[in-house]
Amino acid sequence: MAEGTPQSPPPSLVEIRQRIDAIDAGLLQLVVERAGLAKSVAAAKAAAGESGKFALRPGRETQLLRKLLAGPRNGARPGLIVRIWRELIGDSLATQGPFHIAVWGGRDPGRTVEVARARFGVAPSLRQVAKPDEAIAEARSLGGVAVCALTSDNAWWGRLLAEPKLKVFSALPCLAAWGPLAALAIAEVDVEPTGADNTFWVTDAGQSAKSIEEALSRDGVAATLLVETSGLKLFLLSGYYQSDDPRLSRAPGKLSGVIGAAPAPLDV
Repeated sequence: MAEGTPQSPPPSLVEIRQRIDAIDAGLLQLVVERAGLAKSVAAAKAAAGESGKFALRPGRETQLLRKLLAGPRNGARPGLIVRIWRELIGDSLATQGPFHIAVWGGRDPGRTVEVARARFGVAPSLRQVAKPDEAIAEARSLGGVAVCALTSDNAWWGRLLAEPKLKVFSALPCLAAWGPLAALAIAEVDVEPTGADNTFWVTDAGQSAKSIEEALSRDGVAATLLVETSGLKLFLLSGYYQSDDPRLSRAPGKLSGVIGAAPAPLDV
């Protein structure tokens, strides 16, 4: 009976640490190179006359992250990939121009700041504010982002019906593994479909949430109530809907409208 093929001994702890050190050195070199390219991007935009625009492109970021998560990554969990690239993207945006965040945390300010930092990284300046109006005012400025908590006692999102330039573009946290929906991010940015999105729709309809959901369902729209307060209801619609969609025009309510859309959680 033939003997089995001898197996190579596993690498020693010293060898493993040496390999980690080599990888760290390579990673640092690539990170430095990538950060330097952000300055080149800023220069190219200035030459093209686009230096006065906010560089945030949520749709492009989402497509990049989905591509990374779809590739082979062995032991690297989605959270690790997302956190690394969110930091790289946030630093790049801060290099290209103004980038600042105002956070209204509602009943749990610490949690709202946590999900904001997880989404935008540590590069942009961040300040906590006492009222959602203060955060929304930040979003009106160049490079400004508002992050506002979803609570049952404040219908700040209803004010976006009167602010067509401001759009919800991200639902936080962006990974289902990081917990349930806690806050929304708003800015003056283009919101484009990414292939797997949720739309945020507000209505003043007096019917019950169940009745509204059923009415929308009969028109082919899947809706879920998120928050109801001060005579307004905020629904999450499965899919990407534009403000002039006839199905939403037929929905209950006199005062209603789309206030933005966000990619579905990246790990779903």
